[in-house]
Amino acid sequence: MHIIDAHCHIYPDAIAEKAVHGIDTFYDGLPGEHFGGTAEDLLNRGLEDGVEHFIVFSVATKASQVRSINEFIRHCVDGAQGRFTGLGTLHLDSENQEADLDHLVELGLKGVKLHPDVQDFYIDEPRAMHIYEMCEDRGLPVYVHTGDHRYDRSNPDRTVNVLKAFPKLKFVGPHFGGWSVWKDALRMLPDYPNITVDTSSSLFWMDDDFAREIIRAYGAERVMFGTDYPMWRHSSELERFAHFDLTDTEMESIMWKTCAKLLGIEDKFTANGSV
Repeated sequence: MHIIDAHCHIYPDAIAEKAVHGIDTFYDGLPGEHFGGTAEDLLNRGLEDGVEHFIVFSVATKASQVRSINEFIRHCVDGAQGRFTGLGTLHLDSENQEADLDHLVELGLKGVKLHPDVQDFYIDEPRAMHIYEMCEDRGLPVYVHTGDHRYDRSNPDRTVNVLKAFPKLKFVGPHFGGWSVWKDALRMLPDYPNITVDTSSSLFWMDDDFAREIIRAYGAERVMFGTDYPMWRHSSELERFAHFDLTDTEMESIMWKTCAKLLGIEDKFTANGSV
């Protein structure tokens, strides 16, 4: 079976160690194994664990970083021998969101990644809504970090406002639509057909029954396997699925088909099982 990791953060070699430490500090010490955070480390570790393709991105904490980060992601895509698909970043304080999005598309990046907690905005505030409008118009997926019991920036009640306002938007809510507020996400989000979710940084805290329940509430065709690299090892995250009693069809959707269809990369996967 093909496997795509739909959720990978990567950083330039010079700042990777600091960036990984910053993530760990922000989340008060995640229990997973933490890795290098570089494109090379991701590729080596992922391939060793049987993952063949990776969706990579990074987040701009300042508007001035947007173009250089997007160019870095494109550089990493070019150097990964077809194993990476890149998403770009935008920043709500940019003076010209349209030009930044044009540049992102010109680079060949396949969508947009935003993080309300890191970038300090509310998921449903007007500046963010403008970005969603642009992405909806262009048919671009937008990954937006969702959920955190400590904050009120991206929890499910706010995500609902986005899904209602942009019914044609390809909205991705990582962490099953609500990191650490999974029960709220389960109650409020699955009925909206324009949300796709990933499994990143979630399964550690779920028992098998709840994991299966939330997967089936969204439907496997709207669920993507993701690790939140560099915070979790691919093999340990994949092993969790052995206990969920999912069908082969569900597993195939989660492991690669949902992601490949969302990002339009089905042609990367050949009939003989290679990329």
